[in-house]
Amino acid sequence: MRIVFMGTPDFAAASLKKLLDEHFEVVGVFTQPDKPKGRGMELCFSPVKELALRARLPVFQPEKMRDGTALRQLESLKPDILVVVAYGRILPDEMLALPKLGAINVHGSLLPKYRGASPIQAAVLNGDAVTGVTTMYLAHDMDSGDVIYTDETPVGEFETSGELFERLMHMGAALLVKTLRDIEAGTAPRVPQDHSRASYVKMLDKSLCPIDWNRTPREIVKHICGLQPWPVATMELEGAVCRVFSAAYTQNRTALAPGKIVAAGKDGLEIACADGQTLLITELQAPGKKRMRAADYLRGHAVKVDA
Repeated sequence: MRIVFMGTPDFAAASLKKLLDEHFEVVGVFTQPDKPKGRGMELCFSPVKELALRARLPVFQPEKMRDGTALRQLESLKPDILVVVAYGRILPDEMLALPKLGAINVHGSLLPKYRGASPIQAAVLNGDAVTGVTTMYLAHDMDSGDVIYTDETPVGEFETSGELFERLMHMGAALLVKTLRDIEAGTAPRVPQDHSRASYVKMLDKSLCPIDWNRTPREIVKHICGLQPWPVATMELEGAVCRVFSAAYTQNRTALAPGKIVAAGKDGLEIACADGQTLLITELQAPGKKRMRAADYLRGHAVKVDA
């Protein structure tokens, strides 16, 4: 079975590596064009390109998907199936229709929930108890194709999006192997999605960073966890905007308004939240400083308590 793989970030590289380790016939790799990064703005390869080059696979990086170039490149590879994992591009219908066994995708949610660009972060931000990965056939509309398999996993109470990403990345790679083997054997199921239950999520941006202290402690914890490793939750402290990396629940109550500082000491910063509840900020990063325990920050910085 001749496989053409399309992907760009680490999430996709894990799936490509799994296919190579399991000795699938990968005949070519598509990934996004090299992008400038760092202070020197040097062109950097995507994780998928780095892996493909080490494996001596042909690499294609079309700038556009609809001018015919990408289609001709794909045709030259004569694929039996197309595997797309976090490629970051919408494929035209003629590319999806080219392989005789179709085009499949690994998605970081239990579809039809969280179609779109940030499904893993959405599961954390929304406080979901369970999430997972899905393999599906690609269709014209985004993440709307027939489901092949799903694999579920619980979400830890203080698990960050980055930590969940790591787990789902490897779960997705394993599920992809099962999916391809069953497609080749002709035993893979194909279940249409219930489109009435679909939800959509957009890419994250820095406008989401500020913590809303009018929310419950659990909602704030999930906000902090969900925005790691990027763009990271923030709070204003003594006139400066600090990044917030971890928090803990308390059993305390307060009459102070949400956002007021209840206590500051060896346990961290206790902040008033919704309904008279409080939350303990335990790890932060002040501007120009390293990430540190809130208690360590407080040893060198006097913070006014509102209580």
